[in-house]
Amino acid sequence: MSSRPLIELADEVGLLRQWTDAHGEAAQLDEDAMRAVLRALDLAVDSEAQIRASLGEVRQRREAESGHLIITDADLPIDLGERLPPGSHCRLQREDGSEIDLHTNARGHLPGQPGGYHRLFSDEGEWLLACAPGACPSVTQLTGRNHIWGIAAQVYSLRRPGDGGLGDTGALEELAISAGGLGADVLAISPLHAMFTQLPQQYSPYSPSSRNHFNVLHATPSQVLDAAWVEQTLRDCNLEQQSTELEALALIDWPAAAALRMKILRRLFQRFSSAPVAAQEDFQHFRLQGGEQLQLHCCHEALQQHLLEQGEGADWRRWPAHWRQPRSPEVRQFARQHAEELEFHAFGQWLAERGLARTHHSAREAGMGIGLIADMAIGADPAGSFGWACQEQLLAGVSIGAPPDLLNARGQNWGVAAFSPQGLRDHDYSAFIRMLWANLRHSGGLRIDHIMGLQRLWLVPDGADASQGAYLRYPLEDLLRLLTLEAWRHRALIIGEDLGTVPHDLQETLAQRQILGMRVLQFEQQDDELPAPGQWSDRALATTSTHDLPTTCGWLNGRDIQWRQEVDQCDQRQADEQRQERRHQIRVLDSALHAENLPTGTDDELRLDACIRFLGRTPAPLVIVPLEDVMAEMEQPNLPGAPDSHPNWRRRWPLPASRMLEQPGARQRLKNLDEERRNLARKQMK
Repeated sequence: MSSRPLIELADEVGLLRQWTDAHGEAAQLDEDAMRAVLRALDLAVDSEAQIRASLGEVRQRREAESGHLIITDADLPIDLGERLPPGSHCRLQREDGSEIDLHTNARGHLPGQPGGYHRLFSDEGEWLLACAPGACPSVTQLTGRNHIWGIAAQVYSLRRPGDGGLGDTGALEELAISAGGLGADVLAISPLHAMFTQLPQQYSPYSPSSRNHFNVLHATPSQVLDAAWVEQTLRDCNLEQQSTELEALALIDWPAAAALRMKILRRLFQRFSSAPVAAQEDFQHFRLQGGEQLQLHCCHEALQQHLLEQGEGADWRRWPAHWRQPRSPEVRQFARQHAEELEFHAFGQWLAERGLARTHHSAREAGMGIGLIADMAIGADPAGSFGWACQEQLLAGVSIGAPPDLLNARGQNWGVAAFSPQGLRDHDYSAFIRMLWANLRHSGGLRIDHIMGLQRLWLVPDGADASQGAYLRYPLEDLLRLLTLEAWRHRALIIGEDLGTVPHDLQETLAQRQILGMRVLQFEQQDDELPAPGQWSDRALATTSTHDLPTTCGWLNGRDIQWRQEVDQCDQRQADEQRQERRHQIRVLDSALHAENLPTGTDDELRLDACIRFLGRTPAPLVIVPLEDVMAEMEQPNLPGAPDSHPNWRRRWPLPASRMLEQPGARQRLKNLDEERRNLARKQMK
């Protein structure tokens, strides 16, 4: 039985002592896990005296909060009672530049203000008002249509001639133009977050160095710079043979492809002074706009390379003390001494960002109502530039993961850093806001990985088993308001990946904000029945699969079960049981397809076609089909829990992106989907 002070400390910090697990059963946090997580949060809990002292420390810090950011609802009275006395005179500078004089009323309230960031001045202080609209933009508001469709693509897997063995924004642009021409309104993409240029063996897009910057390896210089100038520079590199060899591989050789791309980027940078003046001026403008955050990311890249060469290792948390502080005199001196190297890394960021911006513009020009939907990972590698630059707003000693659930009986540890709720409040949520802005500025929407993290995160202490973690509460209301505000300012669709162990009330809360959830065909069977299309949610997108799940053809063939057996995730008996269960699930699927007069039988591609048409008939505002299902592919991009024994994030398409959707099967599937969505819209108009 836990002591009363220990329970009070857990409650004060925000640890959940009880929750409902993935099986619908009540789960309770045991004392050992509670103490382990509290220690990881840098709180002493080894004795009653330490616990009481920690409790006092937490409460004192909470009472001392005095941030300059006030998060509130647009057009509703603003409560300033704790900051200003009644009748106080204020001057409000709105985001649009207009200024007005106001007075707090008898209750200390100001009149409601329109959405946006507004500066508030008074004799007692200065604040930033974040006034959030009630909801994010909807599909209908953004496109004028209720039922749209799109495809999802892993950017690294795309191919174009001369790409050197790795997908990039140039190939993505070609795919976007092709999809837009067929009626797609959306192209959802894998995360393009900045990785570690010095550690090309770390390439999972969900364990980035920073979510605020881009992976320079995906840059296509000819999208940004004069194509003839780029081609001449590349010819001078004499890298054609190496590029051809890498392009011929079925699987990406990340270290070799990364080395090739970095050589090309360095040669382009070395010759950049001969590039057109307009490009040079745009680059300098980009650096100016990027400010300190871009400078810190580039500094981390250069410093990491320097310290690796010195034998200090790649993880900044183990560097000498003066290098661990990004604003130390030593780091500033390093940045001055290596200014050209920092400029090179900024050059790569410029190419990546401008290329992505062009791709999104081309998607819209091709007819897409929304265009690119970016993907924002749940966290970043704590050893990366984000962890180094924003350490005051992150938790040390814990990693984000998931408790045991239906897919992972042992739980999961994703090895990425979590925001500190207190650190966010202390710094006016600046890291969270910058992250949203960075991911929304060149897209028409954003998919938020594991959106449950806005309410709670499963935190695993360093060195502990994933099952020995605990849930930590987050300021959901504030985070949702900021997300809604940024979505409104960027006119962006927001999608929340709500798969796994989901708090029972979260989906309703997200729906009220017009944040779409996700409904996956493979997960929707309940009580031996797949709901008819008309019974599906109109507050979530519908999709056949995701990057972490088998493709539809792979699911029908049991390819995922075979893989799990090959990588020792299940034994023969378990595999046999899973195959038996899968055969039953396929019968349930066939029954639902038959009820819709859609073809079934033993031909998996016919079943796949029927599944896509089935989803097209649902009231989901958006239907997304992964490119793997568009192409009737058997293999999935990622098998969770098998990073070394399965080719995760390495598969490449054999065809160029520009030709993929011209293939008869792919073209017919998308034509059928477009027809189903249009038929549904016509029915609702009658």
